[in-house]
This record gives sequence, C-alpha cells and structure tokens, in this order.
Amino acid sequence: MDRILVALGGNAIQPAHDAGTWSEAIKQMRRTAPALAAVVAGGRELILTHGNGPQVGNILREEELGAKEIPAPPMYVADAESEGQIGFLIAQELSSALQRSRHPRVVLPVVSRMEVSPRDPAFRNPTKPVGGFYSARDANRLRVANGWSMREDAERGGWRRLVPSPRPVRWLEGAAIRLALDAGVGSGCVFVVSGGGGIPVVPGPRGSWKGVDAVIDKDHSAALVALQLRASTLAIVTDVPGAAVGFGTSHQRWLGRTTRKELESYLKAGEFAEGSMRPKVGAVLDFLKGGGARAVITDIPSLGRALAGRAGTRVSG
Repeated sequence: MDRILVALGGNAIQPAHDAGTWSEAIKQMRRTAPALAAVVAGGRELILTHGNGPQVGNILREEELGAKEIPAPPMYVADAESEGQIGFLIAQELSSALQRSRHPRVVLPVVSRMEVSPRDPAFRNPTKPVGGFYSARDANRLRVANGWSMREDAERGGWRRLVPSPRPVRWLEGAAIRLALDAGVGSGCVFVVSGGGGIPVVPGPRGSWKGVDAVIDKDHSAALVALQLRASTLAIVTDVPGAAVGFGTSHQRWLGRTTRKELESYLKAGEFAEGSMRPKVGAVLDFLKGGGARAVITDIPSLGRALAGRAGTRVSG
C-alpha cells in the first residue's frame, strides 16, 4: 500500500484573515477534510502532520494574560497543548469525512516529541518570532524580566519575542508508529503526528529528556517523519498551487513536474523566499536525498490531482 505523509500548512486549519475563533477553525477543517479522505479512498495509507503557528501564539498570549492568577508553563508545554487541540480538530472532521466517503478509519493524534541538539547554533541565535506584538517599553521589560530575545517588526508596528529554531534530529515516537504501520495498522487508522514540528526536547542524564523553548520548522520535521516512517511520498500542502520561479513578477512560472537537481538549482539561485516557500523546498530536497521516492507541493483543492501527477509541483529523485 502506498504510504503518503501529508503536511498541512496553517491555512488548512485557520486562514490568516480569520479572527481565530474555534468555529472558524471547524469550518476550515471541514473544507479540508474531504481532500484528505479522498487520499484514503484511493487505497493509500495516510499519515498527517500540521502547523501550529497561530494556535500556539494564541496559547502563549492566553498564558501571558492569565499569569497573575495562573503560573504560565514553559513554551514547550504550549507546543504540546497545540498538538492536542489541533489533533482533536482533525480527528473530529476527518473521521466524519471518512465516514461519509464510506472509508471509515480511526483518526489517532499522537503527542510527539522531537529531539534537537543542545549544540544547535540556533540556540545561540534565536530567529523565530512567536506570540503577539509589544511596545518598545514592554519589549524591554520582558527582555529584562524573562531574558527574552526581542526584535522590532517595523512593518507591523511592534516588537516580538524570538526563540531558537533548531533542526530536528529524531522523532522519539517514530519507531513505535512505524512498527504499527508495518504491521498493517495503517489500513484502519490515520495517525496525526509531530504537530507544529514536534515538541522540542534535548537528551538529559540517564536516558531522560528535557523540554526546551524553541520552534522546530514544521516542513523539515515533516521530511524527517516521512523518512522515519518510510513513506513513499511527502506532500506539503500550502496556500498556493505549487512552487514558482519569479514568484510575484511579470515572468512568474509555476513548476510542474521537475527533478531534485533542477529544484536544487533554483533554491541555490535564491528563487524561493525565506519563511515561505524556501523551507518547503528544502524539506522536499531533504526527503528525496534521504531516499524518498517523490514529493509534492500544492494546495488542498489540487491535492488529489497532484498525487495523480496532474497538478502541483511534483519532484522525483
């Protein structure tokens, strides 16, 4: 059975222009779920991972506002909260869509820890903005009180907290999930794993693990998870129908079928924006270099046709 890992971008769960309410998230996931159910209906084994940027930002803000009454937990606990929250949402709506398509499956979210290296250079140079915006005065107060790194976002008129974004090394629950899939569990179950890139942890003494305040890039984690589970296909779902060269210019060209070598040349030429398409292309290349057979970058409406080779950016090794 073809094993496919689909990495859902945040827009598949909560569009950027929405107010961020739970009812909006339900409606958006309800629109996303039929395309995922169609993957299962096509006789494929489906594993899901997802982003968590807006959701974990909201959790951090809630904790900050309530800190006078309830002590705020570390950021990695907020990562775990968002995995449970979004996993529940996906399970609710995808289970229903699978039932309607007459291909019922148990949708099983797994709270997932991702090992990172304590020596990763990212810990010395935090670059990932998280949470809300602050005035210069509040930013300075938080820098002194909490030891946060802060950076001004002049375009959006405020300061934001910066946290490290280390590379994922190993998904701790991956071996157990692969054993389950190889035993045939995937024919009756859809696992939802490594949400938001996974909960970042570093090794401690005597086999223990310690959570760290960081944000792991969800696309790089998706590539690692796909390789650990021996998926044949990595499909990265975003808010555009594929990757493009000359994006936003008069000579913009969407990439359809392409090769790893060609895509790598575009990446080196600076064709893909940092914080947007660049990490997705990087994840695709990581997956293919690690032994994956093919990768797809597309949006939810085009997912089925992209997997069939008729839409999206389709990359072979």
